[in-house]
Amino acid sequence: MSQNHTDYVSRFAIAPAAAAAMGTDELRHNFHIEDLFAPGRVRLTYTHYDRMIVGGAMPADTVLPLEAIKPTGTKAFLDRRELIAVNIGGPGTVTADGLPYELAPRDMLYLGMRTQQVSFASANPDEPAKFYLLSAPAHQAYPSRLIRIGDAKRLDLGSKEACNERSIFQFIHADGVRTCQLVVGMTQLAPGSIWNTMPCHVHDRRMEAYLYFDLPEAARVFHFMGEPDETRHIVMRNEEAVLSPGWSIHSGAGTSSYAFIWAMAGDNVDYTDVDPVAMGDLR
Repeated sequence: MSQNHTDYVSRFAIAPAAAAAMGTDELRHNFHIEDLFAPGRVRLTYTHYDRMIVGGAMPADTVLPLEAIKPTGTKAFLDRRELIAVNIGGPGTVTADGLPYELAPRDMLYLGMRTQQVSFASANPDEPAKFYLLSAPAHQAYPSRLIRIGDAKRLDLGSKEACNERSIFQFIHADGVRTCQLVVGMTQLAPGSIWNTMPCHVHDRRMEAYLYFDLPEAARVFHFMGEPDETRHIVMRNEEAVLSPGWSIHSGAGTSSYAFIWAMAGDNVDYTDVDPVAMGDLR
């Protein structure tokens, strides 16, 4: 559906047995999100996984407002929600209730519940900002915070031998910025590494969404999903997102190195609350 500056769709929750019987087109229709960034538009996917909204805002030569959409049932978008915007494009500004926040590439802004007026702008229309948007229901209003990529908590993991040498940047975590549900970070794979989140895991208490980016035009990521003993895959292009239900693994291998933003919402904000999957249990 479409509003003045906003396009949105809804995605319903899928049971693991139903997903196991799906072909390629059905898997993509239910879990894959493409065309997130369109000049002069805000594009949102309202999911029934913990009511997470996944979207993109790409302001061109005009300012883009964050408009309320029918599925939230509220007058303003953030009346009962919190929001995170991560900039993966050129420099831009998010203005929240009259306060401007300037975001360089890979900076992140958290906006708390009851923020009334939000808008997005690019510093240079020829190099537009691309704001990746993540929103979940909130029960308390926490202070808004701008987090620069240099201020994120960094963890260096993996190895060249396992092709998974990577740096994890935790923007939102239990010991940092306070949120109601959202836990968000970014992972950058080192040159020559292709695997993410392997060995894999599930976390039944939280859904997750991935946005893959920094992929060359001809490169792809093979994103793996499904129950550990009933796996499936979805082929991902640059700047495409994928939904991961709580029952599903979420892992991937690329044809080149890449980056991805991971975001969770659910029963807690404990980054380490996962159920590991043994390699021998994967099928």
